[in-house]
Amino acid sequence: MDASRLKSVPPFDSLPDDVREKFSVWVGELKVDPGRHLADQGDYAYELFVIEDGTAEVRRNGDEIAELGPGDFFGEMGVLEGTQRNATVISKTPMTLFTLSHWDVRRLKREAPEAIEQLRRVIEERRGA
Repeated sequence: MDASRLKSVPPFDSLPDDVREKFSVWVGELKVDPGRHLADQGDYAYELFVIEDGTAEVRRNGDEIAELGPGDFFGEMGVLEGTQRNATVISKTPMTLFTLSHWDVRRLKREAPEAIEQLRRVIEERRGA
């Protein structure tokens, strides 16, 4: 993945260039059609998703609770903390997503722990924690 593409979307846009460069090696790209389940409530999280283009609906207990679009991300706490997903996310339009697997997060923890800590800080700031 070209690190400059990551500079356009949270949570990667707030990372220092050298940290973003470390992440870019393991970030994948996924293109999906409308109606694809990207995450299902209760499942374990194996990927963090960042929306580059398109929209998705977020459902909890069957009710739509939010809509996500470019710059939004989901799955980060499950990947970082190993918890179950607390909502279902379904693509509403064709989408382009950046992905980071839990294996890559583990690798980054070993090889560049400062990158994971920086990502955690960015996520906490964005969520108002």
